[in-house]
Amino acid sequence: MEVARWRVIGNYILAIPHLILLYVLGILAEIVAIVGWFAILFTGALPPGIGAFIAGVHRYQWRVITYVLFLRESYPSFTLPSGYADPGGDPAWLNIAPPQSYSRIAVLLRIIYAIPQLFFGIVLAIGLYVAWIIAFFAVLFTGRWPEGLRKFVVGVEFWGIRFSAWYFLLADPYPPFNIN
Repeated sequence: MEVARWRVIGNYILAIPHLILLYVLGILAEIVAIVGWFAILFTGALPPGIGAFIAGVHRYQWRVITYVLFLRESYPSFTLPSGYADPGGDPAWLNIAPPQSYSRIAVLLRIIYAIPQLFFGIVLAIGLYVAWIIAFFAVLFTGRWPEGLRKFVVGVEFWGIRFSAWYFLLADPYPPFNIN
């Protein structure tokens, strides 16, 4: 994939306002997820507005991260595309299929079930940083993402979004331990 060489540095600077907004939205999503957690425990369902908001935050996060990692050319918009289905119009699209039902015991124990995924994520994060450093210099000097590194980085980031969507109650089945 061809990338303008200045993007390896420029995208981080240009993304600062998005990263600040994403930080605030992340805090709000955590608060809303706690409310959703209680709602699922008592009613067995996630209120639609809560799910739509958290899905929108995840979609916005995906768009910002793909820009920061110079995986896309276009600057992401500041709109929060809420809802489970992606409204389109952005190269970094993310659809989230809402679960039909939740296992209340799985929701109750979600933080414990997350521990093995977190260890897996630590290993992936180490690999991601090594791959990103290599890709940074490859893009800086050649203007191209090495295809294998690009696939790995996208896979790791997609695993992160999948895990986060599960952890934030947007999915009920346990996420797989793979980056495909």
